[in-house]
Amino acid sequence: MTMDLSDATGALRANAEKPSPLAGASMSARLVIVSNRVPSPRERASQAGGLAVAVRDALRRNGGLWFGWTGEVSEVSTDALKIMSAGKVTYATFDLGKTDHQQFYVGYANSTLWPVLHYRVGLLEYRREDMEGYLRVNERMARSLLPLLGPEDVIWVHDYHLIPLGQILRRMGVRNPIGFFLHTPFPVARVFEALPRHEALLEALASYDLVGFQTDLDLAAFLGCIGDIAKGNIRSDGSFTAYGHTGAGAVFPASIDGDGFARMAKESSLSPEGQRLKESLGGRRLMIGVDRLDYSKGLVNRFLAYDRMLDLRPEHRSKVTFLQVAARSRSDVAQYRLLRRELEQATSRTNGRYAEFDWVPIRYLTRALPRSTIAGFYRLSQVGLVTPLRDGMNLVAKEYVAAQPSEDPGVLVLSRFAGAAREFDAAMLVNPYDLDQMAEMMHRALAMPLEERRDRWVSMMEKLKLHSARSWSRDFLRELHRRASARLAAPAPAVADVPANGAATCGKT
Repeated sequence: MTMDLSDATGALRANAEKPSPLAGASMSARLVIVSNRVPSPRERASQAGGLAVAVRDALRRNGGLWFGWTGEVSEVSTDALKIMSAGKVTYATFDLGKTDHQQFYVGYANSTLWPVLHYRVGLLEYRREDMEGYLRVNERMARSLLPLLGPEDVIWVHDYHLIPLGQILRRMGVRNPIGFFLHTPFPVARVFEALPRHEALLEALASYDLVGFQTDLDLAAFLGCIGDIAKGNIRSDGSFTAYGHTGAGAVFPASIDGDGFARMAKESSLSPEGQRLKESLGGRRLMIGVDRLDYSKGLVNRFLAYDRMLDLRPEHRSKVTFLQVAARSRSDVAQYRLLRRELEQATSRTNGRYAEFDWVPIRYLTRALPRSTIAGFYRLSQVGLVTPLRDGMNLVAKEYVAAQPSEDPGVLVLSRFAGAAREFDAAMLVNPYDLDQMAEMMHRALAMPLEERRDRWVSMMEKLKLHSARSWSRDFLRELHRRASARLAAPAPAVADVPANGAATCGKT
């Protein structure tokens, strides 16, 4: 149903009074998740992306509110909220208008921020009106969220779309614990400085009680920016003082429910879809890649490396099939349309060069498949290819490992520039810019003896059990509570007015 803000306030305040057992927090605390995109509660978990899967796990256990954009675009943005409940979770969502969608999402978030965060400065496109739209949408979200908050709520903001949100809420007088988690990489200072008005975003990040990162390298880059750009004071425990705020940074590797995914993979491999795939291979071995269609995923290099392997190792021709699932995304961004054409051309060249009447080297799908189906496909494959040019974590790597049968596991070929490589050092680590090395690692993965495959898989499974989806959210929320406690014990600052147009809410005092 759709509610005006006044109606939604009453409904959600009542829900906010219900207790929720957050780790280390007050028993009356409610978890409030804020993310750019909120899937409908009717959307099957098997179709959700990595962020949605991880967040759903935290909310399923704690209950609470999930607030954000529906993913739908209307003529104009409105303050009307769509309120739905499923179990212990309340969903409060809104549509974006065309202008806001273009400037906030297509423009600034994905044409300006995304390439810089992934070290692709040459792809950066900046327009002042896009940043104004980015700030405007963040302010609108803060104003819509504010009346829904209870005094004990713990607020957890997710990802690069919403960096200014915590700062805006603070200026509106919100004293609650507010944490932020960045799912992408964070660049070193010299790269971050290429972003126009980068100090405004750095100041916004400094206003959170806790900023979480995927790896130690991302945390070091962020603290380097705090010290180098903001001239802040950094302490050995990860806390810092900058721009008049005291906050902290820490590492929380995002993960999955490994046991649950393993069960799903085993069941799905025996499903009609799994059996269809197995029969279609005709006894050939399977290499698989599953990614969103994005230039950060290194897909063109992966296709070229596979072509090179077939060229240098002719014994694999007609013996192995490469299945790449790359669901289309962000088709409004020119770079993504160009990438799609490049991949189609690479597929055509390889298939035209090596295909036989009963074998096609590359099977390339650009539509999304259910997560359960993908899990079964992982289990049926002998090699998993996860070779991004740069990635925050890449949960596909963890899903592939979890899906493998213990008696005969496949091999993970993993980019050293994926966050997962910081944990999965037993994978076949590759430099995705080195096509010859990738081709050789693909060959070695196909030729690897069972004993070595098992040893590598056991090592990665131990890491996966150590860092689970549950421990990720639990550890973050516990640390957020600890960091916020000191601030909440201090005298409350004066409440400042927030400009109506949102243009001055980030980086202004």
